[in-house]
Amino acid sequence: MLIARVVRNMKRILAIVSIAAFLAVSAVGEEQTWKIDPNHTAAQFSVRHMGISTVRGAFTKVSGSVTYDPANPGNASVEATIDAASVDTRVSMRDNDLRSDHYFDVAKFPTITFKSKSVQAAGEGKLKIVGDLTIHGVTKEVVLDVDGPSAPVTDPSGTTHVGASASTKVKRNEFGVGSSNPMVGEDISITIDVELVRPAPAK
Repeated sequence: MLIARVVRNMKRILAIVSIAAFLAVSAVGEEQTWKIDPNHTAAQFSVRHMGISTVRGAFTKVSGSVTYDPANPGNASVEATIDAASVDTRVSMRDNDLRSDHYFDVAKFPTITFKSKSVQAAGEGKLKIVGDLTIHGVTKEVVLDVDGPSAPVTDPSGTTHVGASASTKVKRNEFGVGSSNPMVGEDISITIDVELVRPAPAK
């Protein structure tokens, strides 16, 4: 009788394990929507000054979402919004000039946006994302070279986190940011370090 009870319990445990495994495998092939964590995300940029040094800065307020299926990266989509007024180069006078109509004109163009058009795998752990970048009211197609996303990590609250880093280069004159000025380089290197979060499913 004891052996029969043990066998029944073992069957019950195996059934539960099988269901859990099935759900875990099924989830891998599903599209998942992730939110950008603004507290752990920043868009950095660098530009040459007078051709002799590099000035670096960041936009510290970034929001948006990513839809991603690890089994089908080509179906992914990305939308991100940057608060142009959050520019920070550690020099307040320069930051105020960048916010003015000399450069970003944040009163008239408060946001910088990116919306993906296509995503494709570009090697192990890498993606290439083509999309529309809008700065200063001008939209241009750019290509983001992406490292990631990383392996997911789940915190004690059940929220899952992944990270990625994307880079691209643009010319500021193509977006109408600032006049021709030999003091400021035309080529802008951009790197976006992003952390994405997905809350635990409601019970």
